[in-house]
Amino acid sequence: MQNLPRAGRWAIYIAHAVVFAIACAFLSHWQFSRNEERSHQLALVAQNYDADPVPLAEAIPAGGTLDPQDEWRPVTLTGEYLTDDQLLVRNRPHGGTSAFEVLVPFRLDDGRVLLVDRGWVPPGDDLPVPDAVPAPPAGASTIVVRLRPGEALPSSGRSAPDGQVPTINLGLIADTIPSNAGDDLERSAYGVMVSEDPAPATVPNALEPPSDDPGPHLSYAIQWIMFALMGFIFIGYVIRTERKHRREDAEDATAGGDPEGAPDAAPAAAAASRRRRDRDAEDEDALIDAAGR
Repeated sequence: MQNLPRAGRWAIYIAHAVVFAIACAFLSHWQFSRNEERSHQLALVAQNYDADPVPLAEAIPAGGTLDPQDEWRPVTLTGEYLTDDQLLVRNRPHGGTSAFEVLVPFRLDDGRVLLVDRGWVPPGDDLPVPDAVPAPPAGASTIVVRLRPGEALPSSGRSAPDGQVPTINLGLIADTIPSNAGDDLERSAYGVMVSEDPAPATVPNALEPPSDDPGPHLSYAIQWIMFALMGFIFIGYVIRTERKHRREDAEDATAGGDPEGAPDAAPAAAAASRRRRDRDAEDEDALIDAAGR
């Protein structure tokens, strides 16, 4: 690149800075979008999480589906658990271990079936399955749950042993339930346990509330903007340094070619060469320091 004309090199420098700035702008926009999504999630939790419970038919009418704006909304269910259709969803991160969440279908008085996540239990001491799973209330019950959409199937294609599922995918669970309750299972949402009446003597561990951490997306977006600006500042510094070198070299050449100082031309040229080497070393160190920052 040193053999290119000065204007050509500067054009290449600026082109690199522009390409780098475009990449930074794309990444910054992506982080702003993720921050907006996270803000929407937090607003939804704040709006719905502690709202008063409503009947399921009000949140999900018969034949309807869960409105995304109703996620985390509490609903009241009256009916009974289908205890024979209980399943465990494996590899859930709770209590510092790969725990199990307890899934039990709940049949409402109107015949609809909603899957209920009653909480989590740890793996056994000697076996990779729970030592015990607290049973749900028998017979007629009134429970309150928060609505959540189902999860996607695992991208890895992993499966699970009998009586377990790899994820809370409602279509998969409907096909896994041994009874015909799977035909009536609500496919757009399941419920996360809030309370049960009558309350059983023992219950699974309650699921943790959703995090209110906004995440680092906004700070990352601003950092990418700063990186784009720093790219132009660095290229400007390189061009300014090169112009300074050229100006000083021209001055040294003029001083070395003075006819009246011909006898001292060799020492002057040697001194100018040493000065140029010193300046080059200093500028190289400065460029390395700037790049490191």
